[in-house]
Amino acid sequence: ECAGLQIGSVCASGKEHLPAGIQIECLECSGHDLYIGSSDSCIHHLLLVEENGTESAGLSLGQQSDYPNTSFTTSRQNQRQLGVKKPICEMRAASALDRLLVLCDNTIFLLCSDSLEPVPGTKIRGVLSFTLNENPVSGDPFSVEVCLISSKKRTVQIFSVGQERVQIVREVATPEQPCSLAADGYYLCLALSSRYVILNYNTGHCQDLFPYPSEQKKPIIKRISRQEFLLAGPGGLGMFATVAGISQRAPVRWSENVIGAAVSFPYVLALDEEFITVHSMLDQQQKQSLPFKEGVILQDFEGRVIVATTNGVHVLIPLPLEKQIQDLLSNQRVEEALVLAKGARRNLPKEKFQVMYRRILQQAGFIQFAQLQFLEAKELFRTSHLDIRELISLYPLLLPSSSGFIRAHPPLHEYADLNQLTRGDQEKVSKCKRFLMSYLSEIRSTEVANGYQQDVDTALLETLRRGRS
Repeated sequence: ECAGLQIGSVCASGKEHLPAGIQIECLECSGHDLYIGSSDSCIHHLLLVEENGTESAGLSLGQQSDYPNTSFTTSRQNQRQLGVKKPICEMRAASALDRLLVLCDNTIFLLCSDSLEPVPGTKIRGVLSFTLNENPVSGDPFSVEVCLISSKKRTVQIFSVGQERVQIVREVATPEQPCSLAADGYYLCLALSSRYVILNYNTGHCQDLFPYPSEQKKPIIKRISRQEFLLAGPGGLGMFATVAGISQRAPVRWSENVIGAAVSFPYVLALDEEFITVHSMLDQQQKQSLPFKEGVILQDFEGRVIVATTNGVHVLIPLPLEKQIQDLLSNQRVEEALVLAKGARRNLPKEKFQVMYRRILQQAGFIQFAQLQFLEAKELFRTSHLDIRELISLYPLLLPSSSGFIRAHPPLHEYADLNQLTRGDQEKVSKCKRFLMSYLSEIRSTEVANGYQQDVDTALLETLRRGRS
């Protein structure tokens, strides 16, 4: 079952981009800027440009024609050797400040995004791990909120980082030494030695969530939306947890050895040693499994999902959401299509969403109608403000001869008329006619008729006349 993802190759370890033998440790991507951190404390800055209209490089899944023809080109911009001969552990871009934060040798370096020149006097030492708060408390547009785990003492520290300065804002003790974290507002989700907790750094209140398996290579904590995190839990489960310490979604079933996780709404993706699995956040079911060996990093950046091996980088290209919905409708999976469409509300402008959603409801209505699910069809027709002539036009010669009605394009269904829909089954034809009479009688004096009362009355009279003759 395909969720509509495709792997397009971005850049391999070609000499024009990356030195031979480079070992990739971490990634950051912001807009067109791709930063690669290597095992020898070097940062490589590439420009990543998406090009449409060409065949997509790399592996593809499903029919190539289903996907936007997308390829990526990269051009080398810059590189910076930090000089400590230790791996680059983590990088985060603060694009509004034109700054890149880099963790190497337990020290955060603040660099200019383009030149990769270090900003003097801005190092933060004694850092085990860090993250940017995507829902910061301060609201200062000229700074970012950095939440970090101290490597020297059992604390989490909150820093305000501007273009030229770093300043500690808060320090909070933790029950034991954390090893990983994610942030949302005042809430930090932390992985301790064997369990996850939620810490409110404003009040100091700490709440246990659940244990994680000690044999797991690295705990996974992923902020997925406001006040909600995705965690690698026991038994190979991807667990959802809110800042209140509860779960509002059922878990997703991963393998026992997940390396990384990413979100491409409405999907969560997980990387293990052999596959990338794709689950829906809407029903928690697995939708796709993509073979991918030797992967070491899976991350999402501003809606783009990137997966890397130790010496190559690839982009996962999602099938457009509307195409995914149309595929579900084509397979008559109405409920799934409607759930996916509703989930798109948060990612689309209001007017565009309303137009798209209304059309999907209308298509779903005709699917239910063709299956003689009349109650469901009626509700979908009403709520979608279907032009009633779309339904009447299925019944031969019921629209008045003066009607200039032309069906929607693209069409809302695949049927020429009622005979094709029912395949000539006279019992089904009779049921469809009774439904039409009932529905038209119900709506003729309401706003559902939408100004086409003459068409409705003509259809009613003509159906009655034929019934008598």
